[in-house]
This record gives sequence, C-alpha cells and structure tokens, in this order.
Amino acid sequence: MNFDEAEVIAVLAQIFGGHHSGVIVGIGDDGAVVKTSPTSVITTDMAVEGTHFNSEWSGAFDIGRKITAANLADVYAMGASPQYLVVAVTLTGGESMEWISDLAHGIAHEAKSCGVAVVGGDLTRGAIKVISITAIGEVDKPITRGGARVGDSIYISSLPGWSAAGLAVIQSDGVDDLEAYAIEQFCAPTVDYSAAIAMARAGATAMCDVSDALVTQAAQMSTACEHGFEFNKAAFTADPEFVALNELAQKRGIDVWQWIFAGGEDHAFLATGIDLPGLCVGKVVEGNGVTGLDMKKAPDTWRHFN
Repeated sequence: MNFDEAEVIAVLAQIFGGHHSGVIVGIGDDGAVVKTSPTSVITTDMAVEGTHFNSEWSGAFDIGRKITAANLADVYAMGASPQYLVVAVTLTGGESMEWISDLAHGIAHEAKSCGVAVVGGDLTRGAIKVISITAIGEVDKPITRGGARVGDSIYISSLPGWSAAGLAVIQSDGVDDLEAYAIEQFCAPTVDYSAAIAMARAGATAMCDVSDALVTQAAQMSTACEHGFEFNKAAFTADPEFVALNELAQKRGIDVWQWIFAGGEDHAFLATGIDLPGLCVGKVVEGNGVTGLDMKKAPDTWRHFN
C-alpha cells in the first residue's frame, strides 16, 4: 500500500476544506453539520470501476469530474440547487497519492463550479475502486418526472450523443479533432447546469436528466405522467452540433440516431412545458408511451444489469 488512511484524510481535508457559509462543522468530525432549507433534495450516485469508469481511459481528475457532474445534474433536474456533497470511496490500496489527490481535485473542481461544498464521506479498501457521492440540495417546488400535461411541448437542453460517440472512438489511434472532442465529452462531460435552472424558472412542468439515454428516460416520464410523448425526429437536426455528430457517425458506419436516442451519459436535460429554453423536439399528447424516436435497429441502451 502506497499510503495510510490518516495521510489520505489529511490531503482530502486540505482539498475540500474551503469556506462555505452553510457549513458549521466540516470534514474531520464524526459527521458534518450544515444549514439546510425547509425542503431538501437528496440523491446518490455510485460509480464502479469497469462499469462506470475505466482508469486506462480516464485520468483521476476526469473521473472525479464526471461522477460529480452526474450527481449534480440529478439535483438540477429536480429544479433544485445543490448545496453539499458527501463522498465515499473504496480504494484497492494500489493507488498513488497523486492519483487520489487528482480524483479529489476533480470532484472539488466540479463541485466548486456550482458553489457546492464537499462536507465529508468515508474511505475503505476493497477489490476494485468504487466512488459514491450523495448530494443535498434546496428546492422550493420540486419538478418531478410526472408533471407533464397534455398540450405541453417537449424540450431538450442540448443534443445527446457525444458521450456515446466518444466511447465508440476512444480506443482508436490517431484521432482527429472531432473524435477528440467526443472522447472529451465521454471522459469528462461538460454539463450545462444553467440550462436546467433556466428551464425551471421558465415553468417546466416535468424534467429529467437523460444520463440513462433519451429513449429510456422519455419512457419513464411518459409513464410517470400517464400521457404520451410524441417526438419530432427532424427537430433534432436543427441543433448546431447535429452536422458534426452525424459526420462522425457516418465515418464510423453508425446510425447517428443510435447515439442521440440511446447513447446515454450525456446529462442533457429533458423538460416539458410551454415556451421553455432549449430545442423543442416534440409534444405531450393523450395516450401513453413514446413515439418518434426511431432507429435502424432496436436501441442498445445503457443498462446496469444485462
């Protein structure tokens, strides 16, 4: 083992120890003490090495950023503002202190971009690396997946598909600029948290982070609200990035709609309402289920269990 627990905790306390007005007792005690709002949102994400991240493809900083972004996106998708994170990490004992420090800096970087404090966590040893993050946020009126109403339009904050494209090309040699951008979005996605804030303020009736694939989470929203989601496939081509993504898909001999509709891990926000910001891609109708998300073959979506 390249380190001991006390040494790691000291490094983490230094990285995460910045001032936050809501933190009364931070890292170093048996538990954190924080100020919370009358109504809080709590969500947890767990990432397992080999399933959710691969140290051969991604550096520790990017891994920290990516896992934190997934957690924060879920809070914003509820119409909430994140405040605090608690991070639990399983290490194998073979990591260097540099790797651990880079992971922590990646988590801190993404958290600080949203004004969020890391207030504690846990550290243990195991056979593989596991990172679990719990987020606490504040919200006045939560936006659920089930609030969509017949007559609402359907909006998406950005074009999904880049993360799936990055996964498809990550092991290629001599990648071009477009492929490098896709790999970057797979390893450490850029999440437009402000888009979720804008959708919420504009009166979104329902919202969801589409990290598990658009086709999957649109179906979840349709089921939750007991209405149909009717998508206009052509509307997605109006996004400025569609041409570039389609070019990359054609180069790889892949149906671009497989990436857009079924790729996953993009952290775009899907919302319903009237005159919301983002790209309008459909409408909520009477009935049930999802239509318009057609691909050349059955969707190969992200699944935790095969």
